[in-house]
Amino acid sequence: MTNSPYKILIVDDEPDLQMLMLQRFRAKVRNREYEFLFAENGAEALETVSKNQDLSLILSDINMPKMDGLTLLNELQQLNRSDLKTVMVSAYGDMDNIRTAMNRGAYDFVTKPIDFKDLEITIEKTLKEIQQLLKVKDMQAQLESLNYDLDMAARIQQKILHQEFPVFPDDKRFDIFANMIAAKQVGGDFYDFFKYDDDHLAFFIGDVAGKGMPAAIYMAVCRTMLKSIGSEVFDPAECIFKVNNMLIPESDISTFVTVFYGVLNLKTGELSYCNGGHNLPYIQKPDGTVTELGDIGGLLLGKFEDAPYQTGETKLSPGDTIVTFTDGVTEAENEDGGFFDEERVIKFLETHANKSLDSKLKGLFLEVMKFSGAAIQSDDITVLSVHFNDSIDQ
Repeated sequence: MTNSPYKILIVDDEPDLQMLMLQRFRAKVRNREYEFLFAENGAEALETVSKNQDLSLILSDINMPKMDGLTLLNELQQLNRSDLKTVMVSAYGDMDNIRTAMNRGAYDFVTKPIDFKDLEITIEKTLKEIQQLLKVKDMQAQLESLNYDLDMAARIQQKILHQEFPVFPDDKRFDIFANMIAAKQVGGDFYDFFKYDDDHLAFFIGDVAGKGMPAAIYMAVCRTMLKSIGSEVFDPAECIFKVNNMLIPESDISTFVTVFYGVLNLKTGELSYCNGGHNLPYIQKPDGTVTELGDIGGLLLGKFEDAPYQTGETKLSPGDTIVTFTDGVTEAENEDGGFFDEERVIKFLETHANKSLDSKLKGLFLEVMKFSGAAIQSDDITVLSVHFNDSIDQ
C-alpha cells in the first residue's frame, strides 16, 4: 500500500465495465490503494491524462468511437511517460490488433470476456513494475543532485586551494608550489600558506582520514582553523596544540587528520616546524642531495586532548628546498600492488634537481601517475614545496 492510491484510468465505451471494476476492486478503493478514473474514448482519455500527471495505469479497450485504443497508444507514446503503463483489452483471438498494440507500446493485454482474476494479477504486476521504475527514477534524480553537489564542492575546493602560481611574485626570496589530485571528486588532503608578517612565511599540509564529501568538509574545518590560529600564534607547536583541542569536538570515532606545519624566516632561512603524525618532509640541497627533516614526534590531530607537540628548528641555506607531501604519493599503487614508496620520491628529486620548482613537482605528479597506470587511485595525491632563494634583505 502506498501513501496515496494508484490512479487507474479505465477507457471503454461500455458503462457496465465501470460498475464491474468498482465492484470487483471496492476493497482496494475503500483502502485507498486504487483510485479509478473513467473515459469513454481515446480523446477523453488524453484529456484525463493531461489533468492527472500522477496517473499510473491505463486499461483501454481497442474498439471505441472518436479515438480507438490503437490511436490512443500512438498519442501516449508522444508523452514519453515511462512511468505510465497501458494494458489493452481486446476480443479473444484478435491477435492482429493485440500485436499492433504491443508494437505501439502497450505493456500487456487482457482479453474479453474479462477474467477479473487474471485482470487483478495483471494490474498488480504492472503497478509493481511502475513502482520499481519510480524508485529507479527517484534514485537517478538523487544521483544527479549528488553529482551536482559534488561538482560544486570540487569547484569550491579548487578555489580554496591555491591553484595559480606564483602567489607572491614580488617577493624573490622564495618560490612556492603546491597541487592536489583528489582520489574522488573532492578530497581530504589540503594545504595552505600565508605570510605571518613580511619576513615570515607560514605553510602547512594535511591529510584527513577518509575520502569524499565527509573528508572534504572536515578538511575545510581543519584548514580554516590552522590558518586562523596560525595568523595569531607564531610558534608552530602552540598552533598545532590549539587546533588539536579545537578539532576534538568536531571528530567522530574514525575522523582524524595529520598535519605538518612550518614557519620560514625569509631573512635568515631559519625554519620552525611542528609535526602532527604526518609524513616527514625532505630537504633538497642545491647539489641535489635529499635528506629527511629531523623527526620531533607528534601525534595526529583530533583524537587526544592536550596532546603534547614540539617545535623543531633547522636552517635552510640559499638554494635549499623543502618538499612536503601526503602518503598518497608514497603509497600510490600500481597494477601489481606495488607502492611508489619514498625511494622513488628521493630518486626523482635527485634526478631532477636542476629543474624549476613547479616543473619538478609537476614532473613528480606525472611520475606517480605513470607508475599507477590503470590502477584505481585510492588516495589523494598532494605536494607542497618551498624553495629558499636568498637570505639578502629586499
